[in-house]
Amino acid sequence: METTQTPQNNTPQKKTKSKFSTTQILIAAIIVIVIIAGVLIGALFSKSNAAQEEMEQLKLTNEQLQLAGEYESLNNEYAQYENQTQLLANDSIVEKYAAAKAKVEKLLQELKNEKHKNAARIKELQDQIATLKSLLRHYVAQIDSLSRENQGLKTENEEIKDKNRKLNERVQSVSKTNEELNERMVLAEKLNVTGISLTALNKKGRTEKNITKARQLMVTFTIPQNNSTPVGEKTIYMRLVSPEGELLGNGGVFNFEGQNVKCSARKMIEYTGEEITGITIYWDVNATLNPGEYTVELFADNYRLASRKFTMKK
Repeated sequence: METTQTPQNNTPQKKTKSKFSTTQILIAAIIVIVIIAGVLIGALFSKSNAAQEEMEQLKLTNEQLQLAGEYESLNNEYAQYENQTQLLANDSIVEKYAAAKAKVEKLLQELKNEKHKNAARIKELQDQIATLKSLLRHYVAQIDSLSRENQGLKTENEEIKDKNRKLNERVQSVSKTNEELNERMVLAEKLNVTGISLTALNKKGRTEKNITKARQLMVTFTIPQNNSTPVGEKTIYMRLVSPEGELLGNGGVFNFEGQNVKCSARKMIEYTGEEITGITIYWDVNATLNPGEYTVELFADNYRLASRKFTMKK
């Protein structure tokens, strides 16, 4: 009975051992597959992160280049107005723009030297360039406003200058007219003389045609009526000038235009405003006279009344 039961018990034990080995292999295979999959997934994920980081760096680099271009454009625009900074010499906008510009240049240089771009630094650069844009717009607006204001003032000044020029021209014209009127009034007050003659006389007081034989020279003239001339005692001064240009005689001096002038002879008359005819002034010859052209000049009241030339023959 015992011999028959032993084989029956051994057979199920062999079957159970074989089944357990297959399961272990399957589990091990699954674990290996999971591990390999995990490694592959990790590698792919790592590669994806690297690619994403590279894309991010390219994006930041591109933004940096765009901002550098914007800054260069702002600089060029600012340069067009830089020579007008004197218009805003007392305005803080110039100092603010210079400070912001320095920050932008510093950031650009730092980003250029960095191997890995920093989004925060790029954002700071964007903000600084935005500040520059705002300041430049404000700056240009003020420059344009001042330019228009200056142009308006320039136009106004030109109009004022033109008005002043026209006013000066009118003043000068009126002044000239007044001067002419005053001159006419002054001239109207001056004594007039007419009918001037120069005659040589011999020792008997008769007319002498030969000037070399003359013993006396007689100047005759008429003072016509002039109601504008102040009446009263008048002194007529006579100057006789020889053909050689020398003053004849020594009748003293008189004042003419602020200077003392020598005369040949003088005569005092009483002027009443009426015509006086036949006025004569004599000069005694004290040396032999030469033939030629003699000049007779008459003065009174600081005026030159007349100047005439006469040819005396031998």
